Amino acid sequence: MKAIILCGGQGTRLREHTETRPKPMVEVGGRPILWHIMKTYAHHGITDFILCLGYKGQVIKDYFLNYESQFSDVTLELGRRDSIRFYGDLHGEEGWRVTLVDTGEASMTGARIKRAAKYLGSEDETFCVTYGDGVTDADLHAVLAFHREKGGVATMTGVRPPSRFGEITVRDGRIDAFTEKPQVSTGLINGGYFFFERAFLDYLSEDASCVLEREPLERCAADKRLYVYEHGGYWQCMDTYRDWQHLEERWDRGDAPWKAWP
Repeated sequence: MKAIILCGGQGTRLREHTETRPKPMVEVGGRPILWHIMKTYAHHGITDFILCLGYKGQVIKDYFLNYESQFSDVTLELGRRDSIRFYGDLHGEEGWRVTLVDTGEASMTGARIKRAAKYLGSEDETFCVTYGDGVTDADLHAVLAFHREKGGVATMTGVRPPSRFGEITVRDGRIDAFTEKPQVSTGLINGGYFFFERAFLDYLSEDASCVLEREPLERCAADKRLYVYEHGGYWQCMDTYRDWQHLEERWDRGDAPWKAWP
């Protein structure tokens, strides 16, 4: 099974980090958030990735083209590419297959998926899609099982995001309970981890203006072919500097719920 990861946005609300790199390359715990997302998929046995590049996509290309040399001692003979030799145990990502696809700097999410679809496998293959800026502890095996049970062409995770503020429960003027940034209890939002059948591609267009979250998903829902898997656990996107700080702090104190790998 292949996982398409949308990596082309400009990350304008995270300008502190994205002036020189795309948002998926912003580091959490010394590794790009894109790496964290890929590690989550790999933990669930999905190691075949299609990365949809756009804004500063060359930064992502360079990262993976030089991946082995970043984590190894190297001997090479200049002028002979086949002479490169790496030493050591390398890293924990052996066997990952990464396809890097330029899907246009100004393309919207639906167009990126459609343009990258030629790198998907057989016609009856289910595939995953997510954004390059959100982490979760969702059980992707359970989401996939739900998707197959329902028999639709699309399943998305639905989450209740954490509040930006703590909540207090008051009784007779005394604080009865205090909860730091609880989950919002009303309404689900798009949690960004999808499973699609190939038939869903018919809802998409290669036109740069095609936005996955608008007409394609709206039409799919109207056709009663879109399902939602409610995830009550951890989920966090990295839209703003505050979001990045949250993720960085949790990683630094050894409390990163999305880290399911050893």
